[in-house]
Amino acid sequence: MPRSTSPLVLAGDQQKQIDQWLSALGTPQQVAVRCRIVSAAGAGKTEAAIAAELGINSKTVHLWKERFLQEGLPGLWEIAPGRGRKPTYGPQQIKAVIDATLQSKPQGSTHWSCRLMAVSQGMSKSTVSNLWRSHNLKPHRTKTFKLSRDPRFLEKLTDVIGLYLNPPDQAIVLCVDEKSQIQALNRTQPGLPLKKGRCGTMTHDYKRNGTTTRFAARDLMQGKVIGDFHKRHRHQEFLKFLRRINHEFSGKTLLHLVMDNYGTHGTAEVKAWLKANPRFVVHFVPTSCSWLNLIERWFAELTNKRIRRGSFFSVNDLVAAIQQFLAAWNEKPKPFVWTATVESILAKLARCRQTLEQIQPGCTLPRTRKRKSS
Repeated sequence: MPRSTSPLVLAGDQQKQIDQWLSALGTPQQVAVRCRIVSAAGAGKTEAAIAAELGINSKTVHLWKERFLQEGLPGLWEIAPGRGRKPTYGPQQIKAVIDATLQSKPQGSTHWSCRLMAVSQGMSKSTVSNLWRSHNLKPHRTKTFKLSRDPRFLEKLTDVIGLYLNPPDQAIVLCVDEKSQIQALNRTQPGLPLKKGRCGTMTHDYKRNGTTTRFAARDLMQGKVIGDFHKRHRHQEFLKFLRRINHEFSGKTLLHLVMDNYGTHGTAEVKAWLKANPRFVVHFVPTSCSWLNLIERWFAELTNKRIRRGSFFSVNDLVAAIQQFLAAWNEKPKPFVWTATVESILAKLARCRQTLEQIQPGCTLPRTRKRKSS
């Protein structure tokens, strides 16, 4: 016997709303199917024809026709609860784990671990791990920072970033610094090579075979690096490196040097030499802001890709390895592109100060002085 059903008539505004839902990208698939059922029924099609056209059961067609007659358009958006496994822990228990992670510490420890939190909250460590991962919490990790106390912080910051974002025409920008005390470390035993299922290994102990200091200057636009090695890093060695730069970039082109506030960079001898060579224009980064000097980023590449995993029998071996890395780098130099603006850095520092003052109300943090408009 055919199923008895009430006639379905769609008003003009109802059909318009259904068409909008069907054309929208965010409409759930189950809601779209219900809309097609109602639209087809309003066009006078039978339940069997609608079921065959949409590839669904005729009972489903009848159910949503009747639901629409009873509840109208809102009834099409009813989301039935799933039949799968119900969550073991409710919102309150999840909130308790997150709040405990952010606002407390375990007794006798500086941070929570998955196992400690699991015992404290009465759940498994894998559940705690999943909750931390979903909320992007990593209690085991820390990052270092330091707020600059330079009274000319904003002036120096604006100067250096302006140089990065808008380099002057007919001039060369060089990021200059020295990497001191590079140790020639020789591992006490040979390490095992990399293989499938096992990373490379190296012994934790080593023998020190001397140190060297690497003076380097990196061309901002080209990405090429030049440098010298010296046993010490006094102003005498720094003057030798400045003469090397003067020789490498001969001519009358202005050379803008980005440097930090290390003592050897501001001695009377260095100032006198710079005064005698006016083509050198010095830009100092604020104190405690070595991250602003892009040569430090190249030093990180050198450390991670050549020094840290190396084993060197002497300082000469270390120097040869660094020279080899430098030669390979200059074959295909990679310029580092600076993207942060002064405003974004100041906004981040303001958020940092606000957070620190909330945690330590009594502490006095350095403030950035605003420049007076001329």
